[in-house]
Amino acid sequence: MEMAVVLKDLALTWWDFDSINNSVVFYSLCAAYSLLSSVALIQLIRIEARVPEYGWTTQKIFHLMNFILNALRAVVFGFHSEVFLLHPKVLILVPLELPGLLFFSTYTLLALFWAEIYHQARSLSTDKLRVVYFSLNGAVYFIQVCIWIYIWIDDSSAVEFIGKIFIAAVSFIAASGFLIYGGRLFFMLRRFPIESKGRRKKLREVGSVTAICFTCFLIRCVMVFISAFDSNASLEVLDHPILNLIFYMLVEILPSALVLFILRKLPPKRISAQHHPIH
Repeated sequence: MEMAVVLKDLALTWWDFDSINNSVVFYSLCAAYSLLSSVALIQLIRIEARVPEYGWTTQKIFHLMNFILNALRAVVFGFHSEVFLLHPKVLILVPLELPGLLFFSTYTLLALFWAEIYHQARSLSTDKLRVVYFSLNGAVYFIQVCIWIYIWIDDSSAVEFIGKIFIAAVSFIAASGFLIYGGRLFFMLRRFPIESKGRRKKLREVGSVTAICFTCFLIRCVMVFISAFDSNASLEVLDHPILNLIFYMLVEILPSALVLFILRKLPPKRISAQHHPIH
């Protein structure tokens, strides 16, 4: 019995991370996001050097947005001792939640790109796809800003609850988008002959990125949803640093690292039809 009590106490100490400076967790997150931001920036520079004449392509925008969101995360966690003491509370929520929205916009850009490829291959109209993408993102940012403003005016626990449910719903939408369009494109490619090395590589690329992005958004959805109902599973960074380390590793850091690695290939000198700019 005494051994069980000791193990329980050790587990609680590890979970709360009280025996070690919490800054270790935050600086570790800062270092991880700084590395991802640097990788995205280097890749953006390499692509621009390869095809400077084609403007802002989907690939360039994707890496630029990756650079921005990871840099914001790095700054927030790097200056956590100042950021987490800001008042009112909304000044803490904005720098913590804004990069999450940018993550949503960045990776749903891939879903949009694949949806356009799928529709073009099936001779379907692609005119409404970008309208849907920008409208959805505009609505998400508008609703989130309204939630922040309300919390600023009246720090209500009910509104914070609604905000968490909203983030969970947005994450579910993103996961669904990858499952639908990533899955459709994957199975469409499987129906074509795959003798060529390039076709097999594209099939693995689409399948891998779809699985990674679907999983990370689904995990975010479930964890945020649970935290909305269970205060012991709060994702507030000052409450459970270890939980937050696990959360950000699973839903942002590891998925971003894997996707950046998978999509590391530079475009050819002459741009392909699939590599087009977003206006």
